[in-house]
Amino acid sequence: MLAESRELESNCSAWIEWQHREQSQGRFAYPSVSEIAYIIKNYLDDALVLPEPPGRYIPSRRHVLKLRSLSLDEESALYVAQLPRLHADPFDRLLICQAIVHGLGILTPDEAIAQYPVRTVW
Repeated sequence: MLAESRELESNCSAWIEWQHREQSQGRFAYPSVSEIAYIIKNYLDDALVLPEPPGRYIPSRRHVLKLRSLSLDEESALYVAQLPRLHADPFDRLLICQAIVHGLGILTPDEAIAQYPVRTVW
């Protein structure tokens, strides 16, 4: 679990910094509420270590880096019913739907996500 925690912590930091780089290059980067829920789940399960609780850490990093969050809208949520079951994780499925509906890319090393018609970056 410690190795998993380090990987999640590294992924969380990479996720935040990637979004900042995208925005600084004129491309919009949005932390999705489904990603935020996943971070909180892992934090509460002691699978992710953050410098402070996610309720303070995520909004403060988003504010410092001037990132806007992407809310989960009805169209994206309903798209889940059309999504092939190539990936079982409900958080990832919501994220995939948001990316498809809004034409966005996803920062992830997850090869299962790359099976969907979304741009992935890692």
